[in-house]
Amino acid sequence: LTFRCVTWVFKVLSAMTTHLKKNRKKRSHVSAGHGRVGKHRKHPSGRGNAGGQHHHRILFDKFHPGYFGKVGMRYFRKTTQQYYCPTVNVGKIAALAGEEALTAAKSAGGKALVIDVTQHGFFKVLGTGTLPNIPFLVKARFVSEKAEAKIKAAGGAVQLIA
Repeated sequence: LTFRCVTWVFKVLSAMTTHLKKNRKKRSHVSAGHGRVGKHRKHPSGRGNAGGQHHHRILFDKFHPGYFGKVGMRYFRKTTQQYYCPTVNVGKIAALAGEEALTAAKSAGGKALVIDVTQHGFFKVLGTGTLPNIPFLVKARFVSEKAEAKIKAAGGAVQLIA
């Protein structure tokens, strides 16, 4: 079997049989349900999104407000590295330390467990979640107010590093 023959067989098997098509009922009816006046033409109102500012303006304004135009200021030569600031929540800090370190810190008494989040690839600590009742010394570049309050409430401290 050639490739052309195989594709023809696939088309025949996958296509709907002719006697089931709606067009069979429309035979002998002149316009086949598309009307004499309007007529069934190829693309009477344009292809795709044509006419969004012209003959389809009402539709665009009603269902897609703000589709046209610009917003904000341009930023030439914008580089993303100056905005690179991966974050971690307070609730995940204990998991960064590991189970063994947590159990050792619990048994150690008043000694604080030191966690440098920059060593784990995070720059900023945010305040979602809860901390275990162990004092932590959290080293980070940036810390939110809420996170700092939660760390201090657990008996820990925050150290900002460059």
